[in-house]
Amino acid sequence: MKVSFIGGGNMGEAILSLLISKKVVLANGICVGEAIDARCEYLRDKYGVDTKTSNAEAIAGADVVVLAVKPQTLPQVLPDLAGRLKPSQLVMSIIAGAKIATLSAGLKHDRIVRVMPNTPAQIGEGMSVWTATPTVTGRQRQWAARILKNIGDEIFVPDEDVLDAVTAVSGSGPAYFFLFVEALIDAAVETGLDRDMARKMVLQTMLGSGHLIEKSGRTPAELREMVTSKGGTTAAALAVFEQGDFRGLVKQAIAAAHRRARELGQSQ
Repeated sequence: MKVSFIGGGNMGEAILSLLISKKVVLANGICVGEAIDARCEYLRDKYGVDTKTSNAEAIAGADVVVLAVKPQTLPQVLPDLAGRLKPSQLVMSIIAGAKIATLSAGLKHDRIVRVMPNTPAQIGEGMSVWTATPTVTGRQRQWAARILKNIGDEIFVPDEDVLDAVTAVSGSGPAYFFLFVEALIDAAVETGLDRDMARKMVLQTMLGSGHLIEKSGRTPAELREMVTSKGGTTAAALAVFEQGDFRGLVKQAIAAAHRRARELGQSQ
């Protein structure tokens, strides 16, 4: 499998580095289309990949073409590639909000996989949900799944509309956790704890709790109840969350993100 990336920014670099380090693709089987000369030089020197300042040249000979540019750059990229893709090439887009119809019309191409990844993919711990056009072959689906499994976990969905909800939950989700961690650290400091100590405690508590949910076989509700003794400290804290309608705020936040994802998709 040969892979070309259109866009050599943070996410593109993260994916290609993981593919190389996990021996999914050899460095000499990767080409990056990147307009900035300094960035091309950096990627060549660090990873040994080929680079091109021309997107049209970058896709030559690729089995999979990964679109990894920012959404605002897409209108400039589509004309570069329109009509230049071979019918047998697979296009995999990780561009937030870019609908399959937009990509297909702009590229004049119909073998497209659309992916909604999230930022932990940069360290191989991502959650990617993806869909594919009917013309994508079984082998190409295997290629897509293999790439995504090597940057975290993946789920295939047959309906593209589901990706708006995915964007609201796992796409934006890391920011929700970052906010809670930030708030928890600040609250710990206000109780008198050293900030470095508070940060270490909060991060390990978050990581350990996530792993416990994953490995215990119990539901989050069951685990919460196991920690919560009647009249204890945990119960006192959870009561404050309930008084502030914590669950209601989470539902409102997800609904707002879902609504915005739909609006952005319709504005293309």
